[in-house]
Amino acid sequence: MPSVGGPSVSGYIAKAEQTIKKHTGVKSMLTPMGTILEGEVDDILALVKDVHNSMFSEDVRRVYTIVRIDERRDKVLTMEGKIKSVESKLSA
Repeated sequence: MPSVGGPSVSGYIAKAEQTIKKHTGVKSMLTPMGTILEGEVDDILALVKDVHNSMFSEDVRRVYTIVRIDERRDKVLTMEGKIKSVESKLSA
């Protein structure tokens, strides 16, 4: 784990991704600026809590976690489906 205070956080992101992979009921997609989660809301919130808590250590006393929820209840959507929808419009 990198020491706190430097500008790079990739070591912390790797640790978060390892924690995310333990939650097999939630799909994830790492992006350059965050991680997208797909699954049931209760499962996602449990995962977020687990990742948030996993960041604390002797060197890390403060953790800042941002969560945005985009939920539709009128139809099932997936990460891949959203990308394909945009790509189909680009090729039209």
